[in-house]
Amino acid sequence: MKILMLTLNYAPEVCGVGKYSTELAEWLEMQGHEVRVITASPYYPDWRVHDGYSPLKYATETINGVSVTRVPFWCPRNPSGLKRILHLMSFSLTSALPAIAQLRWRPDVVWAVAPPLFACPTAMLVARLSGGLCWFHIQDYEIDAAFRLRMLKGAVLERLILKFERALLSRGDGVSTPSEAMTRRALGKGVAEKRLVTVPNWVDTTNIRPMDRVSAYRGDLNIDADSIVVLYAGNLGAKQGLELITDAASLLQNRRDIVFVVCGNGHARDDLARRAASLPNVRLIGFQPNEQFNELMGLADIHLLPQRADAADVVMPSKLGAMLSSGKPVVVTAAEHTDLWNVVNPVGIVTEPGNAAALSEAIEQLAGDESLRRRLGALGRDYAISSLSKEHILSAFESRLLGDIRRKRGLRAEPSLDV
Repeated sequence: MKILMLTLNYAPEVCGVGKYSTELAEWLEMQGHEVRVITASPYYPDWRVHDGYSPLKYATETINGVSVTRVPFWCPRNPSGLKRILHLMSFSLTSALPAIAQLRWRPDVVWAVAPPLFACPTAMLVARLSGGLCWFHIQDYEIDAAFRLRMLKGAVLERLILKFERALLSRGDGVSTPSEAMTRRALGKGVAEKRLVTVPNWVDTTNIRPMDRVSAYRGDLNIDADSIVVLYAGNLGAKQGLELITDAASLLQNRRDIVFVVCGNGHARDDLARRAASLPNVRLIGFQPNEQFNELMGLADIHLLPQRADAADVVMPSKLGAMLSSGKPVVVTAAEHTDLWNVVNPVGIVTEPGNAAALSEAIEQLAGDESLRRRLGALGRDYAISSLSKEHILSAFESRLLGDIRRKRGLRAEPSLDV
């Protein structure tokens, strides 16, 4: 199988960020498929192009057997709603030429990740001309989220963009999302049910696993051995509702045995640092190297995952899998019966979005009950192994792609890896 991927984020150098496309491409390559990627230079979540890369020129490299073409793009330092749109459009425009050049290669699947939605027309064109599948993966509904969070405004603009989105998605050969609610939303956007598939955000349960020792980060951060560490690790952006962390920390200032550690970067970092400046129980650190990811997850006694109510079911946090796989209990903020609530409620604690008092009470409950922490941590680990295993999820997705290719070509024999 020849697979061409169009994705804005690929092969970041920090743990747990933007790894979806990277892990999928490398896994497929290991199964004997040929994968080529068209992407931008690494920049997320700092909104700063990483050292050694340029946003002004085309470049190629090979990463773990995957051929990667990086294209010029505009990376705004302080992304507003309009700047984000222009940023996404810049990648969509500069990626079009190298994508069209792949027609000589004749890919079997052209796989585009949204965001950016604007790259999807190129993916569709190349797929149609090469006779391959056009597959869209919606990692989050960028348009819905942008208008809900007021990053973009205007009823007319919203109608126009959503109409454009509907026209694209309804014409794809396949559309995947990471959650059932997001898949149902795709139905409402005109995608036929037979073309839809849910591909959950997977986790490598072998590499992210419970530790049988104290994390080295505890010593690095000078945290007492008997302190309870409440950890948030991920992007520091608008959809997370991160102000809730400092609000809860403020309510728990008198509990010197509870320490909040926030690990990440993003455009909300400065505001979070300002909020945390007067709080002695909050430590703020940047993203850590990939090879330290399990060590970082093992630092937590309690994992924290806040999410704004208005981001529910347009985004499924990819960081959740690693939290559950670490064997430590998880506290999330989610409205009842959203997908995030459905996943975590049986194996963790869920509180109301925006309610700092409820969040702090849940943290105190776990901090004071080691047996509860152990029980919920074990339940989360079991769920990660049974439902979020990387090998299980990607094997099923590979089978779906192979089957769809054969159906498109009118072949009846069982699919093989050399399709």
